[in-house]
Amino acid sequence: MKNLGWRQWLVVLAFVLVVCVTGLFAVRTVRRAIYWHYHQDEPIRPWMSLGYIAHSYSVPPWVLHQALGLPPRAGKPDRRPIREIAREQHRSVDQVIAILKDAIVHSRPPYPPPPDAPPDEGSPRGQPPAFTPGQTRGPIPPQQTPEPTQEPMRGRSP
Repeated sequence: MKNLGWRQWLVVLAFVLVVCVTGLFAVRTVRRAIYWHYHQDEPIRPWMSLGYIAHSYSVPPWVLHQALGLPPRAGKPDRRPIREIAREQHRSVDQVIAILKDAIVHSRPPYPPPPDAPPDEGSPRGQPPAFTPGQTRGPIPPQQTPEPTQEPMRGRSP
């Protein structure tokens, strides 16, 4: 094996450094993906910020800001917990959570459908679907099974 010069060692060191940095970012990405996979639609708590809630419920943050009547902030995001926002608005935390839940429900499908999408044929706009999960459709009809016939067996004799 040949001795490496200082330039080759510099290239090897740069390569190792690039591999380490790439591995670091890969681990961070995988950890965040796993974290948000298990924290989707997490119950809203007073310590959460609007950005955290927006990420957990997959809604744009401006929807939550608009629902609470907060002015748009240019530049950095609002990282205040909703406990602090409720205190500044002279509301209870439960009222703020109810407002946020309502905004989340109405920002997800089927409220409202996108303007360029045609309305669903099955349920007209503004009307609930005919069947919702957890609702029974009425009595279940009994199974229709044919009566066994009493014909003698053919072919083999007992």
